[in-house]
Amino acid sequence: MSLTAAIELDVVHSEVVPLSSPKPGKLFGEGRLDDFAHFVEQNEIQVVVIDGPVTPVQQRNLEKRLQTKVIDRTGLILEIFGDRAQTREGVLQVELAHLSYQRTRLVRSWTHLERQRGALGFVGGPGESQLEIDRRLIDERITKIKRQLETVVRTRELHRSKRKKVPYPIVALVGYTNAGKSTLFNRLTQSDVFAKDLLFATLDPTMRKIDLPGGQTVILSDTVGFISDLPTELVAAFRATLEEVLEADLIVHVRDITHPDSEAQKKDVFDVMERLGVDVDDTDHYLEVLNKIDLADPETAAFFKNEADRKEELVVMSAVTGEGVPTFLAAVEEKLTKNQKVLRVSVPVEDGATVSWIYRNGTVLTRKDEEDAVILEVKFAPEKLGRLEKLPLDIL
Repeated sequence: MSLTAAIELDVVHSEVVPLSSPKPGKLFGEGRLDDFAHFVEQNEIQVVVIDGPVTPVQQRNLEKRLQTKVIDRTGLILEIFGDRAQTREGVLQVELAHLSYQRTRLVRSWTHLERQRGALGFVGGPGESQLEIDRRLIDERITKIKRQLETVVRTRELHRSKRKKVPYPIVALVGYTNAGKSTLFNRLTQSDVFAKDLLFATLDPTMRKIDLPGGQTVILSDTVGFISDLPTELVAAFRATLEEVLEADLIVHVRDITHPDSEAQKKDVFDVMERLGVDVDDTDHYLEVLNKIDLADPETAAFFKNEADRKEELVVMSAVTGEGVPTFLAAVEEKLTKNQKVLRVSVPVEDGATVSWIYRNGTVLTRKDEEDAVILEVKFAPEKLGRLEKLPLDIL
């Protein structure tokens, strides 16, 4: 239901249909098909959505029998993605996924594909079938889009290499679609990224700089939401976007704890991350946000708050009200600085550039301003120590 609502379809009827043995040709038995066909005709249904996989043959036969458009779960998700994509990259990725999906639908799925086009007189033979022509055209378009997306990948790699030279740690927000990632992103960055109570409100990744309480700058990345049974075509097409997660120094998993299937959604998110090559057992680089605490009943809220008190990788918060945000930022800082070294340094009071560099590249724990020097206690990542030795300061 939530998928159909995401694309503003008016659901006239929905039901769970038990299938002891799905029919290879039509999925459902004849009795069920008679009932569906009658209902479709009586209510002038324009599209039938099946929440599961439907083969090309089944789709063709069902459309013939029901006399209306039939789409499966993958087709519906692709329609939603097509409706949401805004940037050129997003449009290309959705088109690639759609073409990859549509190519599998060519086999006996369109009646006009049985036509034959005559060959040139001096060549002979039956000519190229319409099915072969359509498949060739799709393959050519797929090849062209992949070349364009390769440029996108190179551009992203260039941006990543530039960020590594700065470098700012990257914090990636991941989670099931509609868990509240974009709302949290907007609260932390004072941005206006599209955030709505809809599935897949975010398709195009957005990145912003934020400052943690200790003064360290990080890059926050908002990513596309995951969903159960995410089509293989989409994982492949959006790999350039999702690879931002692979590059992240910290993965923040935003969960909607008010959803009845929150645990199942967590498993789905982990499944997708594992398909991308993310080590989901690496707790040093993982933080779980139990979001929407403001909507939870008192008993549920108390349970999750107790869990968060016991486990350092859990944070309870509300991206809407801001409850728990300071705790969240402190947890992000703690995760990012866990393996850093604490140093006390003395910087000449007139050297504002060095003090500024320290604030940008380390986490300042304490500061004492003396007459001729600024004394700072700072956490530094191991890779920063070489640069630190070249600065005009004294390590105490």
